[in-house]
Amino acid sequence: MTQQVCMVTGAATGIGAATTLRFASTGWAVAIGNFDDSTRESALAVEAQCRQLGAETLIFDADVGSDADCVAAVKAVASKWQCIDALVNCAGTTRFIPHGDLAAVDDTEFERVYRVNLIGMFQMTRAAVRVLRDSASASRSASVINISSLASLNGTGSSIAYAASKGAVNALTLSLARNLAPHIRVNALAPSMVDDGLPRRVLGEAAYGKDSSTA
Repeated sequence: MTQQVCMVTGAATGIGAATTLRFASTGWAVAIGNFDDSTRESALAVEAQCRQLGAETLIFDADVGSDADCVAAVKAVASKWQCIDALVNCAGTTRFIPHGDLAAVDDTEFERVYRVNLIGMFQMTRAAVRVLRDSASASRSASVINISSLASLNGTGSSIAYAASKGAVNALTLSLARNLAPHIRVNALAPSMVDDGLPRRVLGEAAYGKDSSTA
């Protein structure tokens, strides 16, 4: 197993796409997580750029909120390369709801956001653990990278539900890091607002452009 493989969820746009391209540029094979037909064109564009960089690629479809989708995605990646050296959990969802508008955030919205941002992250990691552990060797460990957010630390972000879900991601990361060590390292990254990606998809082009111009 000389080829290192990185599996990235939510890789069609934004942070996921940039992460995939970065791994591809350094010689890794990349598994590109796509949600559904609404993001397929973007996923195919990312795949084309990765191939131009000389990387081996695979696009997998997965709603990370579905455990069956997570298991199937890992199986597809492992079948192609027989290993996964890094898993980047980047898939996420949100809606832009003012934090002061408590009435606009009901239990359904909380459950919807947690299903993807937290439970989906756990399910994909759980599905990949055996392959990650088998891929690790005496000379290197496998790695899980969870995309959190500064919203988890300062109570901001697109909604209260989103900020809370990212706070839970931080706790999940600590628990996984303790229990999957020493063969699998687990870390979280907490970026701030980024150009493109989830904000653009959720807000739409007109609202996104207005917010960007006044930022």
